[in-house]
Amino acid sequence: MLRPMGNASKSQTARKVFAQNLRRVRRLKDLSQEALALQAGLSRTYVSEVERAERNISIDNMGLLADALQVPLHDLLNPEMFKGLEN
Repeated sequence: MLRPMGNASKSQTARKVFAQNLRRVRRLKDLSQEALALQAGLSRTYVSEVERAERNISIDNMGLLADALQVPLHDLLNPEMFKGLEN
């Protein structure tokens, strides 16, 4: 059964939600962009662009980043999951 993504603002795109949650989780785990990129097999510049929502990331790379952070991918797409945590 498909469910809507909750009460996400209409201006809050999936790319922006992913970018914000990625940054929040990375910081919570006290990882640098470089360390995350290395664990995911991506470049630091790419991770930086993803976190700023400048990069239209593929689902494969989303999975690599989620795996590197050891969080389920769906958590990184949930606008309510990490709400209230500092950017």
